[in-house]
Amino acid sequence: MELLSIVLTIAGLCLFETVCSIDNAIINAEVLSTMAQWARRWFMAWGLLFAVFMIRGILPWLIIWMSTPSLGPIGALTATFSNDPAVIAAIEASAPILLMGGGTFLLFLFLHWIFLEEKNYGLRGECYIASKGVWFFAIVSILLALLVWFSLRVNPMMAFAAVMGSTAFFIVHGFRQNAEEQERKMMGGTMSDWSKIFYLEVIDATFSIDGILGAFAFTLSVPLIIIGNGLGAIVVRQITISNVDRIKRYLYLKNGAIYSVLFLGCIMVLDSFGFHIPAWLSPMVTFAVVGFFYLKSVKVMPKEEPA
Repeated sequence: MELLSIVLTIAGLCLFETVCSIDNAIINAEVLSTMAQWARRWFMAWGLLFAVFMIRGILPWLIIWMSTPSLGPIGALTATFSNDPAVIAAIEASAPILLMGGGTFLLFLFLHWIFLEEKNYGLRGECYIASKGVWFFAIVSILLALLVWFSLRVNPMMAFAAVMGSTAFFIVHGFRQNAEEQERKMMGGTMSDWSKIFYLEVIDATFSIDGILGAFAFTLSVPLIIIGNGLGAIVVRQITISNVDRIKRYLYLKNGAIYSVLFLGCIMVLDSFGFHIPAWLSPMVTFAVVGFFYLKSVKVMPKEEPA
């Protein structure tokens, strides 16, 4: 990989991970405000190591390894930098399956947001679509049927991956709903600090799934995913410490994250069917979409009162 491509990929991964984790940072900050000082320090230090290495490091490595068992544990880390024809062939054979599963997950995530979740309406039509939330399950069912139908013509394992992607979405969504309930309990002060730390780590793991699966639209290189998503996790922790109130003022950052999810999901699905997608497209789309909604947020942001 060329140096410019590596830098662009890492920067795109970092930005995508950051904007996808804004909600996570807000929840963390609200819960940390109810915890003792020692518990806050423990979570910000050791919790960061867990978030970066255990979640954003091991999980993508496991996904690559499980999708291409022939590579072995070490090969899964170094495969994208290898010139071995056998390794290249193994990656090319498993990539469509991985991309289909991840793309399906991301498309379901976008559709759930646009139809059912509360949001700041950033584009025309969003309010109308949200009023038709009852159509969500019909739309995703039809989408899954189409993906399975066309995948069966190419590779039955791609069809299985599409089903697994949809299954993963509903499992993760269930965990997130439980996380919201646990947050209310934690804010009520009925849990110990150790319990709060544990649930914050669970919540972080749940929210990180979007960034991890979306990362495969940028690259299949585990080291680059670890670096990019790890940097994003560090930025999110910094936001948690000092800038949550300011971040809340950018009303449409969440919109930028979700529309990035839509484009990345489409890129992954198209790539899985053999369409040539240039490596620079995913990071550039992410920069453009997030930048658009950032500027839109700035335009409607209330001016700060002079001190």
